[in-house]
Amino acid sequence: MTTQQAVVAEGPNALQALGAFVAKTWPVFAAGAAGALVPRRDSKTERFWFAVAAAFTTLFVMLLWPDAAKVAAEAAAPAAEGPAYPHLITWLIAIPVIGSLAVLFTPRQATRAVQAITMATMGAELIATALLFKVPVKEGGWWLEESVQWIPSWGIKYHVAIDGISFWLIVLTSLLTPIAVWVSYGSVKTRLKDFSFAFLMLQAAMVGSLVALDLFLFYVMWEAMLIPMYVLIGVWGGIDRVKAAIKFFIYTMAGSMLMLAAILYLVFKYKTLAGTPSWDFQDLQRVGLPLVTQKWLFAGFALAFLIKVPMFPVHTWLPDAHTQAPTGGSIILAAVMLKLGSYGYIRFGMGLFPHAAHEAGATLAGVAVVGGIIYGALCALKQNDVKRLVAYSSVSHLGYVMLGIFSANPASMEGAILQMVNHGISTGALFLLVGVVYDRRHTRDVAEYGGIAKVMPWFAAAWVIVTFSSIGLPGTNGFIGEWLVISGAFMSHGTLGQWGRSQAMGAAFGVILGAAYMLTVTQKVFFGPLDNPKNKNLPDVTRREAVALAPLIVLIFAIGLFPRVFTEPMHASVGPFLQSFNAKWRVAAPEKPVLAPAPETTAGAPAAKPVE
Repeated sequence: MTTQQAVVAEGPNALQALGAFVAKTWPVFAAGAAGALVPRRDSKTERFWFAVAAAFTTLFVMLLWPDAAKVAAEAAAPAAEGPAYPHLITWLIAIPVIGSLAVLFTPRQATRAVQAITMATMGAELIATALLFKVPVKEGGWWLEESVQWIPSWGIKYHVAIDGISFWLIVLTSLLTPIAVWVSYGSVKTRLKDFSFAFLMLQAAMVGSLVALDLFLFYVMWEAMLIPMYVLIGVWGGIDRVKAAIKFFIYTMAGSMLMLAAILYLVFKYKTLAGTPSWDFQDLQRVGLPLVTQKWLFAGFALAFLIKVPMFPVHTWLPDAHTQAPTGGSIILAAVMLKLGSYGYIRFGMGLFPHAAHEAGATLAGVAVVGGIIYGALCALKQNDVKRLVAYSSVSHLGYVMLGIFSANPASMEGAILQMVNHGISTGALFLLVGVVYDRRHTRDVAEYGGIAKVMPWFAAAWVIVTFSSIGLPGTNGFIGEWLVISGAFMSHGTLGQWGRSQAMGAAFGVILGAAYMLTVTQKVFFGPLDNPKNKNLPDVTRREAVALAPLIVLIFAIGLFPRVFTEPMHASVGPFLQSFNAKWRVAAPEKPVLAPAPETTAGAPAAKPVE
């Protein structure tokens, strides 16, 4: 073949490759171009960051979109020998710890260096989290798992794993934490080094709590979350910050002590039955206990988790903590920390005590509807403090999460997990927006505002979008989560029984109340006459605030318009988990403690192979 013929032959191939590249990537470039056109101000930096946020969000959705041919090929292919990233979970915990140590040894006066190290660390954590999307989804198994003997004489392991139940919560943590810190750097001016160190340690503890399967490790991580948040509220909070921080500490610690007592009893009972101690979740699942004993231990675990959620009547610490916490603390408290209570209830409350969890399900669901969804909404409706209103809205919205969990069917459970993510995005954005206007006026009193949409149009547009998400408008993320929860509760015959339909109707009434308090405060703050002269020169959102808000607003529509992309990874874990849970409670609890033989799979996941 001559050179000319070779060029002619290669020409079409090059054009085909270019055409394929354009066909695959044009949505990313189109989204970037649209994002660059959004800002009204002629600022290249602002337009650039809007374009980057829009392009990366579109790329994120495209990468997650299931490819039928690829799924079929992966199903037909033989299983791989081992995970592609065997120590990725450890790095997810270690990266924030390493970053916090770097901050610790940075001079206090070098504030720019402290900020740069903190944001670089959280960026590295976000990149490491993105690698989870390349991990194969395993039907009824852990996607990634590490198990190493830690203290063999006590039966303690370093055992961590990720599945479809914890996956999106880890992604949420890695995404929301840098946003919370980034926006906080615009208002926090004192003790910046301490602030950054606390946030990095908090991030490590939150991720550790989501992946820990050894109950000793889980309890250490669970308590490690308490200290940084206590410091964030107590040092950088509002006027009554010390009172709010102490109240938060007492409530959380009281629940933790009861959970610790239940863990110790369970570990002691396993040692009595097996002859060797173990704190491992998969080992402790094998302990069969009489129903009365299960109820007492379940109460210890459940109370610790329900305080963290929080649920009525142990919710009173939350409005004070949210109101007094700095903006970044409120964002991360609402977006991530509260979800650890609902996650813990699924993983450990239902996983370890199926009979007790099943018997308590209908009663707790009633509390979630009346004491959470409806009562929280009515309290929010009467608030004059915008931040306190959003805090009570969290109590109401997390009632939907808990109703979905208590209903214990695939639709409601997946809706609950998705609603955890949705609440983190929408309520995190609301707290961010409240912080924006508070930085300008230093008041959260609704009566002090009115008509500010005239001077802050971009801020008002963002608030309205997030409000639509919060009240569950179709097309936003809030709609699909609440719909799955309510429809799942309506069809729940196994756990909720005859109460399922009435509880679903109560939850539906809560949607109306949610629209009432959110639309009322929106009308009072943003519309009507601009009477207060202090509001006439309020600046609109800054570049820093716009960069923080952009990914949250994009995700509101991404989840609302493409919900299957986000629910698909849950199927492989939620289904087997509920099958195991339902199979266990349908068999009568033993009359005395027994130890079941070690199965090939435990609660939908294969037993770990310890690394010596």
